[in-house]
Amino acid sequence: MKKAFSLIELLIVVMIVGVVYTLAISSFESLKKDDTKPTLLNLKEYLMKIEHKREVKLLCLDSCESCLVFVDNEVNKEVSEKFDDFIDKDIKSYTYNVNTGLQEVAKSVFFNSENVSEDVCFSMRLDKKGVSSQVVVEYKKNLYDFTTYLIPTKKYASTQDFIDAKQKEINEVLQ
Repeated sequence: MKKAFSLIELLIVVMIVGVVYTLAISSFESLKKDDTKPTLLNLKEYLMKIEHKREVKLLCLDSCESCLVFVDNEVNKEVSEKFDDFIDKDIKSYTYNVNTGLQEVAKSVFFNSENVSEDVCFSMRLDKKGVSSQVVVEYKKNLYDFTTYLIPTKKYASTQDFIDAKQKEINEVLQ
């Protein structure tokens, strides 16, 4: 008795392999064409997708007219272009403390490659583990909470909504 595959069985296997190959290639192409625009709500996730060894840093300079993305301390021009018109000069960054509330972050200075100082309008740093700058950002009457580690950025409609949510979290922990 001869044991072998029939022609029909071989054709079915070839068709299955072809379908799997087609699906895999189209998935890779869609990943390459990720045209998701960065927003404050998806900023941490967006920066985390950028391949890096140590950290990714976003610096928006001079009234937030331009933003630079540093990947492991090197400017990535291709990614930086995606941050055109990301935010404007109306953005404010705060730290949050249970005892003192929201306190505005002092503006810092960045020295560019020609050693000329530029005002930093907004910055966000994200390390390899996904830990980001611990700030609360106010922009266009909304607050964005970047103080959380394991959950996505939360958006609040007002300062009071943010403070109420933080107080609720504190109360849950204390119970």
